[in-house]
Amino acid sequence: MSVTTARRAPDPTSWITLAIFGILVLAVAITGSVAATSSSNTYKTLELPPFAPPSWVFSPVWTVIYITIAISGWRAYLAGASTASLALYALGLVLNASWTPLFFAFEQYELALADIIALDLVVAGTIVLFWARSVFAGALQLPYLAWILFATALNAAIVTLNERSARGIATRPRRRGAVPSRARDAPHPTMTPS
Repeated sequence: MSVTTARRAPDPTSWITLAIFGILVLAVAITGSVAATSSSNTYKTLELPPFAPPSWVFSPVWTVIYITIAISGWRAYLAGASTASLALYALGLVLNASWTPLFFAFEQYELALADIIALDLVVAGTIVLFWARSVFAGALQLPYLAWILFATALNAAIVTLNERSARGIATRPRRRGAVPSRARDAPHPTMTPS
């Protein structure tokens, strides 16, 4: 006699929940895109650090990260994540959405830096809380944390370099024939975090 296990049919509400998480993350992405309409002009006037990536990098990286953020929230929810962990996740979405307007629309680079540092802490906390319920949900947040930590370093460098430029202090010697960073292509509007 063989024992068979009946497969459960997929719960249709879980797909609806995934769609809700997807819509929330898409709203963050759209907020960033709308607020970044001046990103090209802004970046042309900023002194950028040598580690600033080319503009084409940002769009594909953010596309993948936004997908993982949505799936992570969904999987944590299905695993019974606490209200506190989901609230922290939601706070991360708000901080993510606010960075782009602060940086590009209002050109408040120091406030954007404070925002992204707070986002770093919130995402790290989200990882810890999600990991306790679902290792998969927590792990999906790791690329996001890595990317925003890089974005934090980039934001901090921009603040430092442009503060020095504004005070007339040389930011770094240029190689003969080198193209100044402000002449580089502007990064994609969704540079970081949204």
